[in-house]
Amino acid sequence: MTSLAPPEGAPHRPPRLPRPRPVPRLPEPGVALPGRARAADFWADVRRRGTPLLAPDPHGSPEHRAVTFLWRGTPTTRAVQVLPNKLTDPRAPEGNLMARVPGTDIWHWTVRLRDDWRGTYVFHVDEGGGPAPEEPAYWPWLRRNRRTDPHNPHTLPARWSGEPVSCAELPAAPAADDWLPRPGVARGSVTEHTLPSAHLGAARRVWLYAPPPAQRRPAAADGASAPDTGLPVLVLLDGEHWQPHLGLAHLLDNLVADGRIPPLAAVLPDSVDAATRWRELTCRPAFAAFLTGELLPWTATLLPVTDDPARTVVAGQSLGGLTAAYAALQAPHRFGNVLAQSGSFWWPDGPSAEWLTGRIAAGPRLPVRFRLSFGTQEWVALPAARRLREALAAAGYADAVHREFNGGHDYLCWRTELADGLVELLGRSGR
Repeated sequence: MTSLAPPEGAPHRPPRLPRPRPVPRLPEPGVALPGRARAADFWADVRRRGTPLLAPDPHGSPEHRAVTFLWRGTPTTRAVQVLPNKLTDPRAPEGNLMARVPGTDIWHWTVRLRDDWRGTYVFHVDEGGGPAPEEPAYWPWLRRNRRTDPHNPHTLPARWSGEPVSCAELPAAPAADDWLPRPGVARGSVTEHTLPSAHLGAARRVWLYAPPPAQRRPAAADGASAPDTGLPVLVLLDGEHWQPHLGLAHLLDNLVADGRIPPLAAVLPDSVDAATRWRELTCRPAFAAFLTGELLPWTATLLPVTDDPARTVVAGQSLGGLTAAYAALQAPHRFGNVLAQSGSFWWPDGPSAEWLTGRIAAGPRLPVRFRLSFGTQEWVALPAARRLREALAAAGYADAVHREFNGGHDYLCWRTELADGLVELLGRSGR
């Protein structure tokens, strides 16, 4: 039987599982690459078109594309590695090395992908001055030489720091237009606060989204004042990335303006740094107590928010998705909805693996709705996710939703998954 106490002392890393299928590389680029005489014209065309370059599937499938990533080298370029999110094999990093057209500055690497794929990617560029490629220190050194694609204007901010990551979206990938600010849309406000926490033993930054004042009180169908039931609440973990970097407020403004979700409050706690994140977002009772005993009561002092768990969502990604589910199991009286993308339900690596799934399987069915999504390229997270889906079904969570998207462990994918999940859980059709 699964212990009620979360495991202690687990490694701060995912399981090191081998990739079950090879990266879908193609031996030849999907586009014609010129020799030295026409390389300058080729790059001028690339600047107009942008990268990566798309071509029909050489196997003839109308639902696939040959996707060619490009890098323009210099006379000192020794090697270039391209890393699309989860389209890698950590055991064979040389498989992501680009080839150079002889006598030119054109470096290329091509994969075959279904046309609804999307993902972020970076380049690691060897311009000399480091270890030799055959030395063990070469690959760690190469990873420190990260570059953004200069021929692709589409980027997302990096998770913690550094250059942004480039974005690629194939023609059938879900649109993310809801994240763009729109003229004429009523805008909510975002304020940054510092909240003291006895449970965490330190103060924590928090971002608070509030709808425009006119939207903060529900109205009855006849226009008369309705009883104050309070605003629905979204608690979204990793707040320092979702709001300052990704602009969550634009999404909420647009979804409310379109009538897809009701006006709501969103409260976003800071994860601080990677070490703090591992310490707190691994099924820690103190962090769940912070959310329910400090964060939500503090929010209620600033906004008229609901205390109805059916209108409260706790959301997160990766370790945040694991913690969102754990918080709801700890406090179903406060969190009635879990929205998790690529949750780390494999945790911990080692004894008591998939601990939270075991707890769900051994416990009673609670009044919590789960909306979970995972990338089909996530070979570490996906097997555990599918076992979680089976455990939820066996435990009676008939309304749990499990969705798989064509992508990796990636904020580019999580943005649309977050939007769709909020509509499902808080929209009129979802309730």
